[in-house]
Amino acid sequence: MKTNANTIKQTIEKVINKENFTPLHAPIFEGNEIKYVTDCIESNFVSSVGEYVNRLEEMLVDYTGAKYAVVTVNGTAALHVSLILAGVESADEVLMPALTFIATANAVSYIGAMPHFVDVDEATLGIDAKKLDAYLSGISQMRDGECFNASSGKRIKAIVPMHTFGHPVDMDALNKVAEKYNITVVEDAAESLGSFYKGKHTGNHSLLAAVSFNGNKIITTGGGGAILTNDEELAKKAKHITTTAKIPHKWEFRHDMIGYNYRMPALNAALGVAQIEQMDKFVNDKRELALRYIEAFRGIEGVKVFQEPDYAKSNYWLNALVLAEGYEDMRDEILTITNDAGIMTRPIWTLMNKLEMFRDCPKMDLSVSESLEMRVVNIPSGAWL
Repeated sequence: MKTNANTIKQTIEKVINKENFTPLHAPIFEGNEIKYVTDCIESNFVSSVGEYVNRLEEMLVDYTGAKYAVVTVNGTAALHVSLILAGVESADEVLMPALTFIATANAVSYIGAMPHFVDVDEATLGIDAKKLDAYLSGISQMRDGECFNASSGKRIKAIVPMHTFGHPVDMDALNKVAEKYNITVVEDAAESLGSFYKGKHTGNHSLLAAVSFNGNKIITTGGGGAILTNDEELAKKAKHITTTAKIPHKWEFRHDMIGYNYRMPALNAALGVAQIEQMDKFVNDKRELALRYIEAFRGIEGVKVFQEPDYAKSNYWLNALVLAEGYEDMRDEILTITNDAGIMTRPIWTLMNKLEMFRDCPKMDLSVSESLEMRVVNIPSGAWL
């Protein structure tokens, strides 16, 4: 079937059975949310000390398979601290996809380090390891076992793969490149709770990982995030840094380093405990919705629904339509006609290197990212659909 913007709108409507305004994503509160939040309030332990903070961390460990979880006020805070723990310093560069949400670049900037933008693979929407390897072979030099940008003279300390819309990056390929150049990997797993790479949950394929529980994520704590790691010492330090680096004592206020007031309050954690209890249902429902979209758009010319890579089981946090090359001009018409009809859609993020504050950052050839920027449209993806 030949496609146009109206065809896209009508196909989406068939899948979601639209009646009123349909948001891109929204939380579902059908479990023990009110019960646990009420219990938390009645306990008077509503800040970062309390039963629910510990319970959520334990449940995250059980669900993800990571040995340690430290909950934080949001996913950006989790990524910020993860980068500090990975040894990123203010004079460093950090590799990351140009095609990402701004939090990835912001977290690097909080340290005073420099984002260094790399391209993605259209098959995964994540960092293209092969292209990155070729790029680094041309612009980097090794000094005393560390990787430096030969042009800027800055150390390239870390790389932050982002699992776009919940679809895992090819971590084996990326880790091989990181090992070759002695670059530390920190996963931005903000969107991928419930996603698995080769049978293992995202966040387990690097030194540290950051997860988000923002209101639009697969489960929410209102605002919140978590640091995942399999390193005991890093987990202890993560908890210490996010609790203002206060040395435990019955009454004294002593701090042994610069810390952050980043721990998640118990009220948020109580909401999260109720949400993670429903995690399997949320993932199953979202995967079912993705299958319906895939089937509905089958045979429609010039557009496809992005599908999980062969090695992955994705949470399909946000479903994405990918327009074929040559159909880029249709993107804005799709966005207009769907939003006018009460179906919330949105384009993928503006590339980070195009934003004013990051325009002078180093970057490689970004031709795939530039193409995808004009061809990807997110469509309603809530589990209730």
